[in-house]
Amino acid sequence: MTGYVEPVPHEFAANYLFDANGLAPFFAADSQVKAGGGSQCSEFYDRGERWTVTLYYQDSNIVHPGSQLLTGTEWRLEEMREFRLKVKRHEEEDPVGQQSFNAHITPRWQGMKVEKRDGTVSSYSVPDGIREAVNVKVQGSNIDFSRYLQLLQSAALAVGIRADYFEEPHEYSNVQDAERYVRVHEDASGPVHARDGPIASMGHLLESDRQGYRKVVQNDDDDHGRNLPGYYHTVTLGPRRIREAFPDHSLPKEIKHYYAREALSQGDDSPLAHPKIGASYQVNRWDEKLGVTSEELNQLEHELDQTVLSVLADAGLDVAPLRGTGPFVRDTYFEVETTEDGPDPIGLDLTHIRSTQESVVIRYLVDGLGPVQWESLQTLVTDGGEVSPANIADEHDRHVESVRRALRGIEDLVVREYAKVSLRSTYVAELVHDAVQEAEEAVKRAAETGAKAIRVAEQGMEETMSVFIAWAARHGIDVDDALSRREARMKLRVGEPGRETRRAIKEGFRIWKEAGLPEERFRMAKIRFRDGGLSDAWRYLNPG
Repeated sequence: MTGYVEPVPHEFAANYLFDANGLAPFFAADSQVKAGGGSQCSEFYDRGERWTVTLYYQDSNIVHPGSQLLTGTEWRLEEMREFRLKVKRHEEEDPVGQQSFNAHITPRWQGMKVEKRDGTVSSYSVPDGIREAVNVKVQGSNIDFSRYLQLLQSAALAVGIRADYFEEPHEYSNVQDAERYVRVHEDASGPVHARDGPIASMGHLLESDRQGYRKVVQNDDDDHGRNLPGYYHTVTLGPRRIREAFPDHSLPKEIKHYYAREALSQGDDSPLAHPKIGASYQVNRWDEKLGVTSEELNQLEHELDQTVLSVLADAGLDVAPLRGTGPFVRDTYFEVETTEDGPDPIGLDLTHIRSTQESVVIRYLVDGLGPVQWESLQTLVTDGGEVSPANIADEHDRHVESVRRALRGIEDLVVREYAKVSLRSTYVAELVHDAVQEAEEAVKRAAETGAKAIRVAEQGMEETMSVFIAWAARHGIDVDDALSRREARMKLRVGEPGRETRRAIKEGFRIWKEAGLPEERFRMAKIRFRDGGLSDAWRYLNPG
């Protein structure tokens, strides 16, 4: 095997609009259904494969136009119907029965009206430039995207409808859904859906905390409430943010790690016991459209495949196995084949993005932030709605221009667009949130320090004791109130054990002695760490 593993098609949906022959395809479908007494069934071959097709009808909510359309065409049909072609790979060649599609054929004409469920009637919007046409909505699975049009033509011909009716899709035709996937062994897929894996990281790092679209799902329980790590993990990103990871991509996508509903009831030798990793096109996440031309379908396949391969590679999986199937598992439609014609995976570089965002936040905190900048950040990390500079100004009784100037000074932290402001990513938001909380805690500690200093003074202790209180506040060390109870053992609550803690405690001991306080009292102090661990102060005062 050479090259990279090749993802395979899963779901696909598209609207094919045909106007070259007006309503002729619709009338032909009606005629053939009536000739067959309500349906037509047939078989055909495509690329040596055996397929079945059934033409049938369904009721329609399109309002009967009378004897003549507004376009002038005579309408001789008494009933309003719509038609469907059910196309499947023959069961002898596809025992699973999941390689199939359904084509829904509906008419379009200027002035068309539809009746809603509540009985009200409204006009149906037909694009300008379309006089009469048919729309064929195709929904299928496990078929190459580029094959649907040819299969539609062959299926139509098999039930007596001219194939050339479906040769030239109108430029308004568009893709609605598409997914490409691979199946990975359950023992190998963990790094993909891990909390710090590529799926979670893309949602965490690549999206503004308020702007654009981000959806992260991390569900580890199946539909029956049974725990299955990675059962359904997805991240959905709009086109702007997807380009941060894939600079040459333009299509919004969902990246998924998911199991079949019945996965836990399958044996290890069943493909369904192992998860799929896929990428799917998300039409609702942008205002543009993806057409059905060969070039556009190639772009779709390229972007989806490169996304899948890059996610796998980022998680450390071998995407070019030289022997056997590597971390992949065969199923009926995924043969674990490699190709040198597909796209190369690209480095997502999420670690670099994380480090860069951390550096930006740290730099601003070290350099110092102005009062208005701090107030703006406080609002952004605590307000869950849409935030504008005016909102921030109103909340803190500032002039809106002062807020705008403050925001311009921290442009690496925030995104400003259309009178709205947000933090640059969810990760930046969390870092800033922690910084804001730390600042608030520092103010609280300062107030507590002042109160302790007053108590110390009231107790007649030396003035230098206030220096010790300031030392504790500076290092975030909580000194137990045993200062006022001389018979009690002093307690110091600190952060993490290590070199910095040792240095801080030695400094505190020096200040304690300069205050003229009993050395033994400090040396015998009990140290409690943030994680619950315990130690004695004297252990940190010995050389080393």
